[in-house]
Amino acid sequence: MAVSFLNREVSDLCLGKPALKPIPAEATVSEALTLLKKSGETHVSVWSCDHSRKVAEEEGGGGDSVCRCIGKICMVDVICFLCTEENLADPSKALQTPVEQILPKGNSIVRHLDPNSSLLEAIDYILEGAQNLVIPIQNYKSTPSRKKLLSKASFLTPTNHNGVEYCWLTQEDIVRFLLNSIGVFSPMPTFSIESLNIINHDMMTVSYHDPAISSLDAIIRAYIEQSSVAVVDEDNRLIGEISPFTLAYCDETVAAAIATLSAGDLMTYIDYGGPPEDLIELVKMRLQEKKLGAMVELIDEEFSLSSSSSSASSCSSDDESGSSKVTVLGRYSSARRSEAITCYPWSSLVAVMIQALAHRANSIWVMDEDHNLIGVVTFKGILEVFRSIANARHQPERENTSKQ
Repeated sequence: MAVSFLNREVSDLCLGKPALKPIPAEATVSEALTLLKKSGETHVSVWSCDHSRKVAEEEGGGGDSVCRCIGKICMVDVICFLCTEENLADPSKALQTPVEQILPKGNSIVRHLDPNSSLLEAIDYILEGAQNLVIPIQNYKSTPSRKKLLSKASFLTPTNHNGVEYCWLTQEDIVRFLLNSIGVFSPMPTFSIESLNIINHDMMTVSYHDPAISSLDAIIRAYIEQSSVAVVDEDNRLIGEISPFTLAYCDETVAAAIATLSAGDLMTYIDYGGPPEDLIELVKMRLQEKKLGAMVELIDEEFSLSSSSSSASSCSSDDESGSSKVTVLGRYSSARRSEAITCYPWSSLVAVMIQALAHRANSIWVMDEDHNLIGVVTFKGILEVFRSIANARHQPERENTSKQ
């Protein structure tokens, strides 16, 4: 029964999914930022289209243009790109870089998948490193009214490609779908994460007092691996985390915070609700010391725009430290706090799944009985367990074949 469930078509997961917000590969980082902020999305799909076939058709040759999603751009990509001193010195120039130049190299984090493909195939792609699966959801070529509507809405590029719209599935989407039918996999979900061997002990950590910039490579790796960077004290005890999921709800000026603050202060800076005013001033002062005045101007411009669109309410009453926070609606207010979500080796698989989905966390930190940090569980690790069910069924079949 469990194996037949894993053979369900991925189109079942696409019901109600919105069409992707696309951007052409040749668009600038600045244009991608505008689309991210305007759409309210955390990621925008990046597309490469070969129009030579379309030209050939118009000249009598035939064939549609070929369009493929080659990646996705997120605020994390932009922030990490701006973190170099060269880009901090001239952010305006850096933001004119083509989007395709800042996409992760050599990592197929976005993969196309047919709607009639199985859930098992989708899980295999994720285990190979995919974060998002691009799936066609509708063909609108024969709908004149839809064409007319699309022709009016033209922000950088239409939402369809050759009359086809796409959505994408994330690791979170698939884990949520599995949880909704968790009884099919009984009794496995009640087993502990330790017994299922999905605790990853290869963690990325940074000391609370270390410069945040020292964790940049770890942040990039965490983004690719859909994990987080643990912020620890002198005794290696967990204090909080720097999560790419939280960074995705920030703005591009966080690059300056990474370049100037400690890891501990960065956690406070990116916490939902917006950074405290004293930290903003500290970042600006340190940028001036480094003669990075252009970035200071960008920060002033960003928070000036945010303040003008924010409500009169203040977040200061929620801040125990006494330093008021800049009132920032929109992106910051949608992020979850940078406090770490934890579990134990004896926690059941289903409990960890519920915890991760409830907190919108791609990873859960694992503590021992003395509250020491010993590992992390990710969505990818969870999906490996469900994939093993199909492996277990095929193993006896392979053994019988070898005996014959």
